[in-house]
Amino acid sequence: MAYENIIYETEGNIGIIRFNRPKALNAINSDVVRDVQKALDEVEADSSLRVLILTGEGGKAFVAGADISLMVNLTPLQLREFSSSLHELGFRMEGLSIPIIACVNGFALGGGTEIAMACDFIYASEDAKFGQPEINLGIIPGAGGTQRLPRLVGKGMAKELCMTGAIISAREAKEIGLVNKVFPADKLWEETLKTANVLASKGRFSLMAVKRCIDRGFNLDLRAACGLETDQFALCMASPDGREGMSAFLEKRKPDFKGGLS
Repeated sequence: MAYENIIYETEGNIGIIRFNRPKALNAINSDVVRDVQKALDEVEADSSLRVLILTGEGGKAFVAGADISLMVNLTPLQLREFSSSLHELGFRMEGLSIPIIACVNGFALGGGTEIAMACDFIYASEDAKFGQPEINLGIIPGAGGTQRLPRLVGKGMAKELCMTGAIISAREAKEIGLVNKVFPADKLWEETLKTANVLASKGRFSLMAVKRCIDRGFNLDLRAACGLETDQFALCMASPDGREGMSAFLEKRKPDFKGGLS
């Protein structure tokens, strides 16, 4: 399928979505959201995929934020619909059965930080910038910034970032727990692919189970969360990949995971 605002491609068991509005620093609008949702349809339909990478074209930005030039002309009801569409995209990404790596190569501001936070973890270049600067426009984050950010970095730090509108470096983002790893710009893609290939070598069902346990268990009480883990553990053990992994271990060979669910 051809897209106007993104590039979607696959490399082996890895899916790749590139935000592709470099002249606008990959600013996000409703058309971008629709394109990403359609690409996620393709990802979900491809049972060979084990991991998805999100990144930005142009070298300057991952996503520099929402497209203010379009937002300024929207009515309150249209703005609410746009915000809801961004939230639904975030929930769709979190609910995807395979892990998503955000490969942040430049500005990830406002909606860019919010999209990155909906991924399973974030790798960034040394020159990447993060922030929720909406307060400087007299508004607040509208795609999960006031909710995902405190869950990642704590309430106090999230309030400081959202209330001051500060833009922070990748190193600072790593220090506060927003970013997993930081690399030189010319090594970012190589290192992201390295981890993506590690994930691609794992069983699809077990990757899904880890993601489900951590995401769904995070806000449960410990006993309920451990019950969730017990159920997923048993399902993994009974899955074809689970049986293959244990057989390979006993036979001292490399497992050949097929990704089947039954």
